[in-house]
Amino acid sequence: MSAILYEQQAEELLRQYNKESFHIQHGKTVAGVMKWFAAKYDPGKETYWYVVGMLHDIDFEQFPQEHCVKGEEILREKNIDEGIIRSAMSHGWGLTETKHKPEHMMEKILYAIDELTGLIGAYALMRPEKNVAGMDVKSLKKKFKSKTFAAGCSRDVISNGAQILGWELEELFSLCILAMQSIEEQQ
Repeated sequence: MSAILYEQQAEELLRQYNKESFHIQHGKTVAGVMKWFAAKYDPGKETYWYVVGMLHDIDFEQFPQEHCVKGEEILREKNIDEGIIRSAMSHGWGLTETKHKPEHMMEKILYAIDELTGLIGAYALMRPEKNVAGMDVKSLKKKFKSKTFAAGCSRDVISNGAQILGWELEELFSLCILAMQSIEEQQ
């Protein structure tokens, strides 16, 4: 099976449980960002990271109160690889009832960028260009500090994500902006 086929299958599975365009777009964004990070930190595993990113919120639309727990059940029923399940559900560590702590680089990055992609996406939509092109860390940092802007994006999770990666917040911002710019350029 080709990498593209696996990526398409992951998106089809996400669409089985998510109908709102926001949730589907979030899955695609996180998957694309994960693929970008894989090319940088785990070359050759881009498809694996992409699939983990695509499936991480499979249960959120239908089961928000059981997020990551129900996702684990759904993915197991679909005979998804246990490594993918563990990695995808680890992004809810400390926030949901998942028992999976982000331990591997991929899991730590997913934990860190899940909320951050939402913040960057919200900021992109309010910019005149309506995209991430030309966005800089300094302006994103101002939005991050504004608790009323994109209030649903947890600043604590983003900060904790940078910390568990051993990165400064600015480094995480910079890399995630670059990843999202890369996705836009490919579209």
